[in-house]
Amino acid sequence: MPATTMIAGLIGDPVAHSLSPHMHNAAFQSIGLDAQYELWPTAHDGLAPRVTSLRRENIIGANITVPHKQAVMPLLDGLSDKARRIGAVNTIIARDGQLHGDNTDAYGFNRSMAEATGHLVPASALVVGAGGAARAVLVSLQDAGVAVIILVNRSQITADALAGSLNAPGRPVVQVRPWNSMPRLVASAAMLVNATSVGWHGEELPFGMDVIAALPDDAVAMDLTYRSTAMVRAALARGLRGVDGLSMLIYQGARAFELWTGQPAPVDVMRRAVLAEQARRS
Repeated sequence: MPATTMIAGLIGDPVAHSLSPHMHNAAFQSIGLDAQYELWPTAHDGLAPRVTSLRRENIIGANITVPHKQAVMPLLDGLSDKARRIGAVNTIIARDGQLHGDNTDAYGFNRSMAEATGHLVPASALVVGAGGAARAVLVSLQDAGVAVIILVNRSQITADALAGSLNAPGRPVVQVRPWNSMPRLVASAAMLVNATSVGWHGEELPFGMDVIAALPDDAVAMDLTYRSTAMVRAALARGLRGVDGLSMLIYQGARAFELWTGQPAPVDVMRRAVLAEQARRS
C-alpha cells in the first residue's frame, strides 16, 4: 500500500462480522480516492494505544463500535455537540494531528426513518431498550419533532436515568412506561423501534407477539439489527411496514464518509456493496 494512501478503520471487539469495509472501500473506489478501510479489533486495554495510532499523518479517521463508544470519549481532543448529547462516539475525524469525536448514529436513524415513513414525521414512537443504540434513536426522534416518545425497558431504573439525561426544555419529552404496558401502548403508536440486541442472533423476539398484533395497521416497525429478524418478519406477515437496520448502517456510514473526506457520499454505491456482501454471506 503506498505511503500516501489514506486509511480509516473500525475499532471494536469483535469487528470481523462488520460490513463497513465493503461499504467504505466501494465508496472510496467510486470517487477515485486513494484510501483504504480496515478492521482494527481492539480489546479494552488496547484502546488508548489504538487511538494514539490514529494521529499518524495518513489516517483520516475511524468508526467506533461496541464496547468502546463511551470509553473512547476522554481520549479525544474534542467532541461534537451531538456526541456529547448522545453520550457516545461512533466516528473519529483525524485532522491536523487532532482527533475529534462525533456520532452519526442519530443521523443514520433519522434518514432510515424518513425512508420508512415517506418523509413524514410520525406522531408517536415507542422505543424498546435503554442502551447506547436507544440513546441515539431517542435523540433523533426528539430532533425530528416526534410529539409523543415512549421508552420501555426491562429495567425501568435504567430507562428513567436515560430519559432524565435527554429531557430538557424545548425538546419533546421522553416518557418512561412499564414493560408490561407495551401491548396497550403500541395500539396508538405510529412507530415501534427495537433498540435492543435481541434478534441479532437466533430467532427470538424482543417482546411477545401480542405487541406486534396490537400495532395499528399503518404503523412502522423498525429493528436496528441489520438482518431480517423475527420481529421484522412478524411485522411484514401482519401487513405492516417492517424495516431492519441496514439503511441506518448505510446512512451513518455515509455521514462518516463525508466527515472524513469532505465529499458527498455515494450512498447508492455503498448500499449495493453492502447488499452484495450480505448476499454472499447468506
